[in-house]
Amino acid sequence: MTRKREGALTKEEKPIVKALLQRGWRNQDIQHQLNRGRVATVNSARITEVKKDNTIKPAEEELVDFFIAKKNAYDPVTGLNFYDDERLIRAREAMILAVQSFNSPILRFKTEQFAVQTNIAWTYLLHEYFERQGVKIVGKDGRSLLLSQIIKRQDFPLSKGITNNIRDMIDIRDNVEHKILRHSDQKFFALFQANCLNFDKTICELFGERLSLQNELSLALQFAKLDFSQATELQKFDMPEHIEALDAKLSDRLTEEEKRDLDYRFRVVYTLDHTSKSKAHFEFIQPGSEEGQKIHNILEKRVIADDHYPHKPSQAAKLIAEKSGRNFTLHNHTQAWRSYKVRPLSSAKQRHQTNKDFCIFHKSHGDYTYNDAWVDFVVKKISSDQEYADLKATHIK
Repeated sequence: MTRKREGALTKEEKPIVKALLQRGWRNQDIQHQLNRGRVATVNSARITEVKKDNTIKPAEEELVDFFIAKKNAYDPVTGLNFYDDERLIRAREAMILAVQSFNSPILRFKTEQFAVQTNIAWTYLLHEYFERQGVKIVGKDGRSLLLSQIIKRQDFPLSKGITNNIRDMIDIRDNVEHKILRHSDQKFFALFQANCLNFDKTICELFGERLSLQNELSLALQFAKLDFSQATELQKFDMPEHIEALDAKLSDRLTEEEKRDLDYRFRVVYTLDHTSKSKAHFEFIQPGSEEGQKIHNILEKRVIADDHYPHKPSQAAKLIAEKSGRNFTLHNHTQAWRSYKVRPLSSAKQRHQTNKDFCIFHKSHGDYTYNDAWVDFVVKKISSDQEYADLKATHIK
């Protein structure tokens, strides 16, 4: 077995060691100070060599004081140093502030806070990355590269999904400044969650696993059950038009495949299950991992598979007629989806905005299909003579 080679003192460190010896520091104390943040550690013999070498002059007091201050600035957990890694420290703190402010039960301005802080976090992180790649991040005018400029670079190192997510964060920040948001926070929850996971994944891939935020941010407790569908329905009555317009803008510029990218928008399936005390009830999986990919495939199948929405309008109408025993035609089916607001009109710009409980839009061939739940829903509705009569009386322009 080959022994790992010991580190050597640099020509700048030797005068500092000499000065520390003159201050009365012991060999082991100097060795401990030298090895903070150092990959190849220095052994005590190197310090003894400096002690015996009379040609080495002690460093000036200011240099020694700075050396001590810098060595004391290393974070033992992350290995970051404020003097060498200030951007990474600020990037991590900005993301921590973004999450803490969003999770705080007493803060109301969640979307504004998160959008601003996460833009700061990503800017610091990517500035550090490009500067280490030898890219100038400050122009002749003294202004540094904007995040919106960075994500358009040909050498941008991150995936399309992450890029789309960051671009949305920029647009959300620009749109929410000085505007009334009311209860729009959960409108962007999935984007924000994906942004957090993307940031942690990126900082670990670019700068090392020690910089992960997973151990510093705990799961938020709350006094209500997780029912995002109910919350979304309630907040539809308190959503400013400019937020709805922004949400539509973010959605329209992406393809369906890009929207399904877990790097762009976080999606999760919640289940209630019995578990042992040693196993967590909630577990967060990195999308890029093997287990994450399996979950991604399941989500994809559940969302877009034709098996779950197999009925064309004529087929759905026929099934409803058979199950209900009513005279139910294709025209009646059109009356039904209009009356129950299951899908938009054919002339609508947002044709994909359907009630996914019953119906989906196929962009590839421009039509809608329905599931068994829709058939059962209509059958139950028209079991009432009054409901059946009202539906057949619905006027279609």
